[in-house]
Amino acid sequence: MKKAITTITLLAVILLGNVSAQTKISGVILSPKIAPAKTELILNGGGVRTKYFIKVYVAGLYLQNKSTKAKEIVDADKPMAVRLHIISNLLTSDNMAIAIRDGFEKSTNGNIEPFKKDLDIICSIFKSEPIKIGDMFEIFYTPGIGVGCFKNNKDQKVSIQGMPFKKALFGIWFSDNPVDENLKKGMLGL
Repeated sequence: MKKAITTITLLAVILLGNVSAQTKISGVILSPKIAPAKTELILNGGGVRTKYFIKVYVAGLYLQNKSTKAKEIVDADKPMAVRLHIISNLLTSDNMAIAIRDGFEKSTNGNIEPFKKDLDIICSIFKSEPIKIGDMFEIFYTPGIGVGCFKNNKDQKVSIQGMPFKKALFGIWFSDNPVDENLKKGMLGL
């Protein structure tokens, strides 16, 4: 009997440990690890993007090593990813493309002209087909290769090279003027 109680207790500790290792935000469970470009990344933090008091998406930041330093993350020539889980049916493909452009404009202090062609490519991913609740977008950066994107785990065949574009793109969430300050804090694990 004592051995059975010990076994049950041990199983409970293991199961509870696994549950607590998961991060759940607004009903979305963020994966603790991902490997978008064959490089394992760990969840740094996550949060909810709200607009006009409406929860639009849950986002998670994935890095090789955890960090709370936004500028270092934006400037780093290291693998990283932002995963977006759509949670609102009010977010349309057109709205998402507009939001990315607006975020890009904030990130670059209005200097989007050098990035116009590449920004059009990123926005086209969101406009390729209607966005629906449950869709997941993964925007990732790989040194020497550039920015890529998956939609619902399907490679969108995008490769945008250059650190300036990567910095501006990740600056949407982590610049001094992010699209959502609370989301930034959550993704930084603050």
